[in-house]
Amino acid sequence: MSADQGDGTVGKALDVLDMVAGAGRPVRFTELLADAVYPKATLYRLIQTLTHQGMLSYDPDRQTYSLGVRLVRLAHAAWATSSLAPIARPYLDELAEETGETIHLAQLDNGQVLYVDKRNATKPVEMFAQAGKVGPAYCTGVGKAMLAFLPDEVLERALQRQSFHRFTPHTLDSPDKLKAELQAIRTRGHAFDREEHEPGIICCAVPILTRTGRVIGALSVTSTTARTSLSELEAGADRIKDTAARIAAEAESWRFPEQG
Repeated sequence: MSADQGDGTVGKALDVLDMVAGAGRPVRFTELLADAVYPKATLYRLIQTLTHQGMLSYDPDRQTYSLGVRLVRLAHAAWATSSLAPIARPYLDELAEETGETIHLAQLDNGQVLYVDKRNATKPVEMFAQAGKVGPAYCTGVGKAMLAFLPDEVLERALQRQSFHRFTPHTLDSPDKLKAELQAIRTRGHAFDREEHEPGIICCAVPILTRTGRVIGALSVTSTTARTSLSELEAGADRIKDTAARIAAEAESWRFPEQG
């Protein structure tokens, strides 16, 4: 992991925060050093600055670092002002009650999917997607729904950020395959996850677009192959699109970061 040289110290500091966050647990300096591209002295200086600023927290007994409480405040502010979640909450509740299935709300973050809210199914199913998690765009319903409606130049940049790792036998593992799928999504107005990221997990997803066609998010109804089928999920596509349109209409007066 490395910051673009033009990002300087700030980019390096954000790299370190990403490393700590990616560990998913408190980590020692030696663990960070093993994965870092920065010299020991540089990494130590960055960590000390982040700790002094409250962005990292240090446990002297265990000699570990974890994300700091200042980040919690910043994350809450970002959720309230830049996320679709506060606006979409009642619409997600309504859709979840009507379908009985899992509902995901997502936005794009540097070409990847950031899940910003979720409603569990009547009978919850364990799956990767959780609010706050970042997932791949090329093999998820919400990801493909957003990619399909990006301007060509922005889409090309987003495609360069995809790993095209083959998670399951159904994963689209090349840009050409994905582009063909995105064209089909633009035609029908909704996307599918055909067990492309996780075995047994399927969904129908739609983009959330402003009146000018700008992508500000995506919405999906997710289930399992044991419970339903893609054709049954697709039967509710118009209902999902209606929900997405109502979220978009309410979001028109808000300002969101450019996607992609």
